[in-house]
Amino acid sequence: MFEVATAGTVTVIDRRGRRLGTVYLAHTPESKQGTMSRNLTRLVTAVLQAWERPLPRLCYVTDAGDNEAAYYATVLRPMRHPRTGDRLDWVRVVDYYHASERLWAMAGALFGPGRQAHAWVRRMQTLLKRPNGIRRVLNSASVHRSRQMLKGKRRAAFDKAYNYLRKRTPFLRYAAYQRVGIPCGSGVTEAACKTIVTQRLKLSGMRWTKGGAQTILDLRVLNLSGVWTEAYQRLLRAFPSVTVPTYATCGRNELTIAA
Repeated sequence: MFEVATAGTVTVIDRRGRRLGTVYLAHTPESKQGTMSRNLTRLVTAVLQAWERPLPRLCYVTDAGDNEAAYYATVLRPMRHPRTGDRLDWVRVVDYYHASERLWAMAGALFGPGRQAHAWVRRMQTLLKRPNGIRRVLNSASVHRSRQMLKGKRRAAFDKAYNYLRKRTPFLRYAAYQRVGIPCGSGVTEAACKTIVTQRLKLSGMRWTKGGAQTILDLRVLNLSGVWTEAYQRLLRAFPSVTVPTYATCGRNELTIAA
C-alpha cells in the first residue's frame, strides 16, 4: 500500500484576501489518509459550530489527487451545518499551480523543449486566469494537437494532461474566484508540508517511528496554530493533582559502601 504524510489547514481570509488565521493539522504516512480526513472533518465541524457570525464563503482548495477528490465528494458536498442542519455550499478550487503543470506537459508533447513551448505556456497561464479561460486554453491545445498529428508517447502524454484539465473545468474558474477574493492556490497547505514535516522530520540521518513522529507533528501544529498555551492549560486541568515520588534517603551503611 502507498503511504504519504499529510498536512491540512483551515484558514480564515477576509474580503481583501488577507489571511486572518490558520489552524494546522498533520499526520504521519498513512494509506488513503483516513486519519487526516477524520481530523479535518472534526476541525471544520468545530469551527462551524462555534461561528456566530453570518456563514462565510466556504472554499476547498487542493490539487486534484484521488484522496482530495474523494474527500470533497463524500464528505464536504453532503455536509450540513452542525447547528442549523442546512446544506453547506462549498466552492471547489483545483490549485492553479497544479493546473499549470499540465500546461507544461502539453507544451512538451506539442513542441518539445525550447522557447516555443515556454512561450505557449506563459500565454496559457495568463489566459487561464481570464473569464472562460480554461475553455480557451483547451481550444488552443486542441488546435495545436490537430496540426502536430501527435502519435505514440507524445500523444499519450498530451491526452493525459489535456483530460486532467477538461474533466476539472468546473473547478478552474480562476477569474471568477479572484473577483470575489477566493484563493486560486493551496500555497498555505503546501507551505505547511514544508514547515511542519520536512523541516523537522527529514533532516540528515533522522529515523522515526510513526508514534514518535506523530508526537512531534502534534506539538508543531499546536505551536503554529497559536493554541499552545490553551492546549497546555487544558492538559494541566486534565491532571488536577500530580504526585512526584520522593527518593528514599541512603542509609549509613550504603554511604560507607559507596565511599
